[in-house]
Amino acid sequence: MLIFVDMKKILLLLTAFTLMLLPAQSQAQSKKKSAKKADVTASAKPASESLYYLTADQLPDLLKCLPAPPDSASFDFSRDRLRYLWGKRQRLNAERAAQACRDAYWKLDTLCAIFSEPFGLEISAEKTPAIYRVFTKSIVTMGQINMRAKAHYSRIRPFVYFDEPMLSRWEEDELRGEGSYPSGHTVRGWSAALLLSQINPEAATKLFLRGWQYGESRVIVGAHWQSDVDASRPVASMAFATLQSSAEFQKDLAEAVKEFKKLTSGR
Repeated sequence: MLIFVDMKKILLLLTAFTLMLLPAQSQAQSKKKSAKKADVTASAKPASESLYYLTADQLPDLLKCLPAPPDSASFDFSRDRLRYLWGKRQRLNAERAAQACRDAYWKLDTLCAIFSEPFGLEISAEKTPAIYRVFTKSIVTMGQINMRAKAHYSRIRPFVYFDEPMLSRWEEDELRGEGSYPSGHTVRGWSAALLLSQINPEAATKLFLRGWQYGESRVIVGAHWQSDVDASRPVASMAFATLQSSAEFQKDLAEAVKEFKKLTSGR
């Protein structure tokens, strides 16, 4: 009987200790996600240089200007469920499924590679440093806009709601506890199309087609509801419009346009 009591005390102590660790673990996970969203390292830029053109507080507050996600009893959510089934059907197309999986990777260099083709020029630190600089810094800046809304609404993701595996299985653990609304990938893809069209207007049609597909990829892999994606394109436009107020951005944009014209003048 004494052994049973002692074991009970030990279990109680272990439970209390585990509960004490949870806030610290949650904070550590939050910091990890923030670092992932920034997608930059300390060595990427001088210590004295900001990673952003604008702070998160200088961007529009989505809680005040973006409608809440659809209620589960609404017609819009019924459409979300139908579009989830649409996304699963798209996986049967091997080419589209491969594109959706490639679009899932968060690295900025992957985004550069994806949009280099419709842009008409390789976007890289080595070959187009001015374009690469304004592109990567702008994407990271605009990406800050959706984090407050994600945390506030904490919307369940489709693959969790249906308890089914994602097409991009490697994302599941990280996305499971992160809000679905709005879509960070869609904001990123539409922001890329907006920015690169400003540098190369002639490529706008191809860029916006690719930007649209980039958002739809999130439905196909099961990461987002269609309403998440639909809301995220105007969110990207809000961020892009606000970005124009940065003098540093305007200076870097002018350098990028100059570089683009120089590299394409012989075409």
